[in-house]
Amino acid sequence: MAKNIRVGAHSCVVAPALKDAGLQAGDKYGRMFPELSPCEVDETAMAGLGRAASRMDATLPVVDEGLENRRIPAGFAILGQFVAHDITSDRSLLSHHAVAGELRNFRAPRLDLECLYGEGPVGNPFLYDADDADKLLLGVNAAGRPDDLPRNRQGVALVGDPRNDVHLLISQMHVAFLTFHNRVVDQLREGGTPDEHVFDEARRITRWHYEWVMVNEFLPLSAGDETVADVLNNGRKFYDPGENPTIPVEFSDAAYRFGHSQIRPTYRLNDEVGDITIFPGCLGFKPVPPEKVIDWSHLFEVPGANPPQPSRRLEASLTHALIELPEQIVGHKEIPEHHSLALRDLQRGGALGLPSGEAVARQIGVESLTRAECGLEGWAGETPLWYYVLKEAEVRAGGEHLGPVGGRIVSEVLLGLLDADPGSYRSADPGWRPTLPSAEPDRFMMADLLVFAKEPSP
Repeated sequence: MAKNIRVGAHSCVVAPALKDAGLQAGDKYGRMFPELSPCEVDETAMAGLGRAASRMDATLPVVDEGLENRRIPAGFAILGQFVAHDITSDRSLLSHHAVAGELRNFRAPRLDLECLYGEGPVGNPFLYDADDADKLLLGVNAAGRPDDLPRNRQGVALVGDPRNDVHLLISQMHVAFLTFHNRVVDQLREGGTPDEHVFDEARRITRWHYEWVMVNEFLPLSAGDETVADVLNNGRKFYDPGENPTIPVEFSDAAYRFGHSQIRPTYRLNDEVGDITIFPGCLGFKPVPPEKVIDWSHLFEVPGANPPQPSRRLEASLTHALIELPEQIVGHKEIPEHHSLALRDLQRGGALGLPSGEAVARQIGVESLTRAECGLEGWAGETPLWYYVLKEAEVRAGGEHLGPVGGRIVSEVLLGLLDADPGSYRSADPGWRPTLPSAEPDRFMMADLLVFAKEPSP
């Protein structure tokens, strides 16, 4: 039997000192497969799987070309983290087999950019420009450019979610969305939108273009074209958001954590600096120097630019920097293994009593991985769901996208949340199409969003 385990908060990479800030009542988590029994895993075996120098520790200091996934540019792993922070925030400490329905999600389960807008100009005025309340506040870096998050005198970011400053890549993604909203405000004013409607309309346009990117680019790349097309054309089969949607723990604590495997050990941020390590080189919680401002053409496929860096191939291992997370992120830990994001992900699944990957595969009617394909020789019992999702992507999809189990969970939940949200474009106006310029007609993508955000205001 597995021993009792106690793990940190739901947020993967946020300093413990930040986890207790601003606690308030939130919505609950749920289960996608409540009829399935927990996957019982011995704590010692779990630690052996996720610690440094284990099979999940990809120790190479650079991405070997054989481990690159040229199908998915490197920026999509960062966008995926941004989305996770938009729809989930759980600050609880868990005991083994915690009750998902008693956990609190301090985010509304909607892709509505709550981490960007907070409670709006009245509820969170510190997020907005005091000289122009329709616009979100930007920070000015040492070069006098508005290319950073707004910060107080101590360098602490003034954002709707402190996790969006955990590393430079996610903070710059947040800046891109701040800038995008502000550019939309400028465009609306130029087009004659009445002043009293500018903010609400800019928020809607920003949100709907973001949702469009999720449905039409992020999901097909991540979950696979075939799986996403099946859900879009034939409907959801296993996730019913109901009238009061909840985030299933099979999604939040297993399948959607696939992005951890995509993180590269190093990133080229722009033309001026060489490759920089994800940690400590891109460690956040401080102002971003001008030389580290990201040129997004290095992480997304921007027309006319050189090919972007690819993401790391999906497989059952993480880059070494995530196996030994810095103390600034996880806090002081007496036990070295507790610096490992892989172990934290495995422990989280065990604490929540998630079913095995094989059990979910049987439940949705797809062929399970064999014991040999899972690669856990000598392992007692079935495979933890998070590890299974990564291994399934590696074995069934060549590491290019999620396999049948992971792809089904991620697609159904994200599309289900959009369909259950009366404010999303899929609910409010299913025939809507992006209205902002794109490199290809009728094909608005993340690169188009980033290019529009960087264009000078009229």
